[in-house]
Amino acid sequence: MTVFEHTRDSSPDAEFERRRQRAVDAVRRTTAERESTLQAIVERATTYADAPIGAISIIDRDRQWIAARVGIGATETLRSASICAQAILRPGEPLIIFDTTQDERWSSLPMIAGLPYVRFYAGIPLVNRSGYALGALCVVDLAPRAVAPNVAELGRFAREAERVLTD
Repeated sequence: MTVFEHTRDSSPDAEFERRRQRAVDAVRRTTAERESTLQAIVERATTYADAPIGAISIIDRDRQWIAARVGIGATETLRSASICAQAILRPGEPLIIFDTTQDERWSSLPMIAGLPYVRFYAGIPLVNRSGYALGALCVVDLAPRAVAPNVAELGRFAREAERVLTD
């Protein structure tokens, strides 16, 4: 698997992405008013996972927009530099990476090769009622881990974020 390559063609995948993007656009228009609630969810998720970094991100056409965050100052990144952009490719499954430096799919990403030197990643896709993955809730550590936090519990935080984003 390679890092997500975003295309704008007329394939069925491109049509799916256009529909997904319309759902993302609708969520982005209302997210600012829900920021404090999303922030509380990220804070609880990072505390639960004993992780120094966490975020709720929305994956736009070319960028990852960070709607709520703990432990990082960035408010957006390029989509191509985002692990969360990979997490949304399988909406029903978490993406767990125990050591990002041990896999060539991730090791060259800026946040892994440079500051903040991300080593562990657990992301749960945020999916709307139509089945479109809008983004992800993630928790991140600066050290590799041998064991991931309970995915069902992280999923509970993600479902809460989905309700906030899509209601």
